Amino acid sequence: MIIDTHCHLYLNEFKKDIEQVIERAEAEGVRKFCLPGIDSSEIDNMLLLEERFPGKCIAMMGLHPCSVKENYQDELDIVKNWLTKRKFAAVGEIGLDFYWDETFAEQQYIAFRTQIELSLKYNLPIVIHTRDAMQETIDVVKEYEPKGVKGIFHCFSGSIENAKEITDAGFYLGIGGVVTYKNAGLAEVLDKVDLKHIVLETDSPYLTPVPFRGKRNESSYLKFVVERLAAIKNVSAEEVAEVTSTNAEKIFGL
Repeated sequence: MIIDTHCHLYLNEFKKDIEQVIERAEAEGVRKFCLPGIDSSEIDNMLLLEERFPGKCIAMMGLHPCSVKENYQDELDIVKNWLTKRKFAAVGEIGLDFYWDETFAEQQYIAFRTQIELSLKYNLPIVIHTRDAMQETIDVVKEYEPKGVKGIFHCFSGSIENAKEITDAGFYLGIGGVVTYKNAGLAEVLDKVDLKHIVLETDSPYLTPVPFRGKRNESSYLKFVVERLAAIKNVSAEEVAEVTSTNAEKIFGL
């Protein structure tokens, strides 16, 4: 069994063929699909997909840092309200992103900390998005480490020093298609990271692995991530699937 810990299968890119996407993934051993939240514009689509594939698609709830704008407090209120209504797999995806724009950097910090506190209140893991803000994000997480915050650094692509800080804090590294990119440098880092700290993800429809880079990503392509990790760690694909799935079950309580 393989678990895709991070995929946006509810987006428009999958509207026409979601049944086939799920079928292809299941044919490759992918059994569960964890759906991170973005903002209020996609909540209905995300929850409808979860309803359509019960026990397979599993929703999170959170405000993505790129969606932190003037109305971020309203968006946070929506997140808070949903967390009172039902159980979610995690608070996510949340974090800091200074790649496109730093106009709302201060508000991103507020939203990040607010949602970490919500995760602690509801005893949920967090799923972190960070881009051009790795150390800043790690530093915020460390503030909450004594309180027992736990989760995943989604789409990890940092240094071995970053990896050590993250895993020392009890967090997992979410690894996807980037590990198959020749010049990404991620393979050299993961060579030094124990599999017990790694979970698998696609971030579908984004970050498609080789040999389909440039096309829409989907969960069936996790096999290429598994194969690459197996080669890096010099273990079987079955071991990669088993260890990472156990990690995912542990963090999400699946």
